[in-house]
Amino acid sequence: MADLDYYKVLGVSREATDDEIRKAYKKLAREFHPDVKPGDAAADTKFKQVQEAYAVLGDAEKREQYDRYGAAFQGGGPIPGGSPFGRGAGGGGQPFDLGDLFGGQVDLGDLFGGRGQPGGGFGGGGRAPQPAKAQDSRIDIEIPFTVAAQGGAHELSLQRNGKLDRLEIKIPAGVDNGSVIRLSGQGQPGGRGGQAGDLLVQIKVGRHPWFRREGCNLLLDVPISPAEAVLGTKVDVPTLSDGNVIVTIPPGTSSGTRLRLRGKGVAHQKTREPGDQFVIVKIVAPREPSDEVHKLYEQIAEKSSDSPRDGLW
Repeated sequence: MADLDYYKVLGVSREATDDEIRKAYKKLAREFHPDVKPGDAAADTKFKQVQEAYAVLGDAEKREQYDRYGAAFQGGGPIPGGSPFGRGAGGGGQPFDLGDLFGGQVDLGDLFGGRGQPGGGFGGGGRAPQPAKAQDSRIDIEIPFTVAAQGGAHELSLQRNGKLDRLEIKIPAGVDNGSVIRLSGQGQPGGRGGQAGDLLVQIKVGRHPWFRREGCNLLLDVPISPAEAVLGTKVDVPTLSDGNVIVTIPPGTSSGTRLRLRGKGVAHQKTREPGDQFVIVKIVAPREPSDEVHKLYEQIAEKSSDSPRDGLW
C-alpha cells in the first residue's frame, strides 16, 4: 500500500491534531473491523489501510518523517511487519491488542458498540475485555496562604473503602485559587482488577492577616500618619519570606501610592520567576486629636494656599 495518502485514508487534513487523528482512526476501525463485517473483502482491505495509516500518523516521529519525505521515508513500502493487527498488509506481524493502542483502557465491546458473544469474542475469537481504569475522583481542600505562595507539604484526609486514609501531598509554590493537583492512582479503585483512577485536588487558598495576592504579586497596606506623609519617614514592613525590611516613604507621599519591593512576591508556577511585593500607603488621620493637635491642623489649613481638588473637575 505504498501509494496510499495516509491523511486521505483517515479522512483528515495534514494540519489535523493528534486527537483528531485518533478519533478518525477509532471511527474507521469500528466501521471496517473484520469482526463487524465478516467476509467483506473490501472492508478487510480498508481496515488494513486504516491500520497502516494510523501506525504512521499516530506516531509523532513517523508522522514528521512522512510529512517530509512521503512514503519514501521507510523505503516506499508498507509498515514493517504489516498491519499492527497481525492480519494487515504484509502479514507476519505480531498480534496487536487494541488496548495497547489506546493506553490499555479500551474494551473491545465498548469500541464496537457491544459486549459481543459470550466469552468476549466478536464471532472471530476476539480477546476478552480489558479491565477499565476507574473514574477520577475530585476533592476540594483549603491550604494556608503561605503554603500556596511558597510551596510545602499538606495533609489531607480521604474516606475510602469505609476507612479514613491520610495522605501528605506536595504543594508546588505559586498555586492559587482553582489550581488542580493530580495524584495518580489515588482515586476510586478499578473494578475487575482494573487500574485505580486519579485524585484531582482543587485548591482554595486561605486568607492571610496582612497580605493579599494579585497574580504573582503580593500587596500589603501600610498605614502612616498625615505628618509622615508630608515629611517622609522610614517604616518597618513584613515580607512573606525575608522577615521585616525598612521601606522609605518619600516626603509628600499620597494615600494609595505603591512602593515596589522587587522579587518579594510569589514564584510563577511555570517560569519560577518571583513576583514583587507592593507596599500600598494608607494615610490615617487621628480620630480624636488633642486640642493642641487640632489647633495645629487649623493653622496648617489656614496657611495652605492650594487644594488637592483644584482643577480636578
